[in-house]
Amino acid sequence: MALTPHNGANKGDFAKTVLMPGDPLRAKFIAETYLTDPKLVTSIRNVYGYTGTYEGKRVSVMASGMGIPSIGIYSYELYHFYDVESIIRVGSAGAYHPDLKLFDIVIGMGACTNSNYAAQFNLPGTFAPIADFGLVRKAVDACEAIGARYMVGNLLSSDTFYEDDPEAWLKWRKMGVLAAEMEAAALYLNAARCGKKALAIDTISDIIGTHEETTPEQRQTAFNQMIRVALSIAEL
Repeated sequence: MALTPHNGANKGDFAKTVLMPGDPLRAKFIAETYLTDPKLVTSIRNVYGYTGTYEGKRVSVMASGMGIPSIGIYSYELYHFYDVESIIRVGSAGAYHPDLKLFDIVIGMGACTNSNYAAQFNLPGTFAPIADFGLVRKAVDACEAIGARYMVGNLLSSDTFYEDDPEAWLKWRKMGVLAAEMEAAALYLNAARCGKKALAIDTISDIIGTHEETTPEQRQTAFNQMIRVALSIAEL
């Protein structure tokens, strides 16, 4: 019997490391392209989750959907009910930093946010959601090994895709934020709360300010360097 209303997998169906793209079709693409003998372990709401092997390592991949509430649910359940130790988000982001180009990789050392997700923990102050340093270091080494263009720093995990203030992104850029996405902060908060590991690796899909962007098809299938990096650092 499924352990949660959102996940049809049984105990033990997931590996210790789960790659987590937002798009269910990207999860399907990763599983079918990179994993040996991938098995579909959940498909509730068409949020696909697979487990297979990569270079002898048992690895899972599952979609998170879009936004902090969605990844908040799926990552919480993987950590708490399925004994997952590490979640590596493999997503897309919009570049703020002027040196970032389409298809560059951003390794999210930290995740700023305009979300109120952390309020549930009733902390007597402001919490800074950060990635697991060991995963960050391995991701940097993996990018260097394959010659990928990358930057390491702060992401913005935004609750708003369509921002009412058209200049808001410039304020984040002034503070050194590299790029915007919609999930990393909740993932990092959930990992911190239950003593697990998390990392967001994002590929630049568009450039904020210049309106350069990739196509939906490219976002679904062309982020190969990011996926290779994530798979190479998956832990047993």
